Amino acid sequence: MKRLAPDADDARFIRRVLIVILIVALTAAVWRAGNLLILAFGSMLGAVAIRAIAELYGRVVPQRATMPLAVTTVLAVIGFLGWLFGVEFAQQINQLVSQLPHLLDQLSHWMSQSPVGAKIVEAVKAAFAGSRVASDIGGLLSGSGQLLLNCILLLVGALFFSADPDVYQRGALLLAPPSVRPAFADALVDVGTTLRLWLRAELIGMTSMGLLVGTGLWIAGVPSAWALGLLAGLSEFIPYVGPTAAMLPALGLAATAGTAPLMGTLITYAIVRVIQTNFVTPYVQSRVIDIPPAITVFSIIAIGFVFGLFGLFFSAGLLVVGFSLVRSLYLREVLGEDLTDGAESPRESRIQAD
Repeated sequence: MKRLAPDADDARFIRRVLIVILIVALTAAVWRAGNLLILAFGSMLGAVAIRAIAELYGRVVPQRATMPLAVTTVLAVIGFLGWLFGVEFAQQINQLVSQLPHLLDQLSHWMSQSPVGAKIVEAVKAAFAGSRVASDIGGLLSGSGQLLLNCILLLVGALFFSADPDVYQRGALLLAPPSVRPAFADALVDVGTTLRLWLRAELIGMTSMGLLVGTGLWIAGVPSAWALGLLAGLSEFIPYVGPTAAMLPALGLAATAGTAPLMGTLITYAIVRVIQTNFVTPYVQSRVIDIPPAITVFSIIAIGFVFGLFGLFFSAGLLVVGFSLVRSLYLREVLGEDLTDGAESPRESRIQAD
């Protein structure tokens, strides 16, 4: 006998209440543990990059040697970047960091000379002061040890995720009801493939941005030209927001060198932006996922507001994952859209070809 079992209407109501409670609990967990979730997502991105490098090695070396070679390659790249910042560009980076507050004050003073510029400065200061990004930057300045620990955790997590990703994928699928697991499995495959292609596209965009900006600033006679070029290349990982922020110290250092370097800097960034926007970015991003610019900008701002500074670093990757899941789970599985037709067919064919 099931005398205490609820009837169909009560069971449906209880199920809906539990779903609402679960959504609220997950939202609260994301808000409270945002930095931890961002580190976990960054580790997953690192794992995707390591597995992609291992697949490239798998074409020329035995399969058992691919993962050690991929891990060695990633560690070598990290060491090379550390050498660039710590040795090769150390003097230029120190000069840039020491002069940055003064340069920002000069820029603020120059803009405040006009009523419109003064309002813009006040609005930027007010928006920045109350954001999580501002508090995160203050935390980074006061505790570099925490930043180093987060980087180590991110690297270790990436190594663990890349060692056996099938274990984590199976565990994630076990959380879904058996009837919908095939749809979720296909969506995870789509996300993994899209992330690999997106990381490849980001590498191309960052390299071209850094070389073009560094060369242009060097020709213009700007101090610390190659350090600024490296900063511009790395900033390309955060679309729109990153390159704009990286341009400010370049303009400040150029202003200290004279009018000609300042004009050269403006021309350099204008030309590079035209090349990146009209040639490099459309070519590489059209092969991955085409997200409208307005959605990209506002999504990055929203992610930075929720997750702070660390969220900005991985905002583009989070957007790619969200866009891919909406397309795979909602458009294809819920609405039944055929994503292989029309505008989606070039992307799907390229993914299958890769």
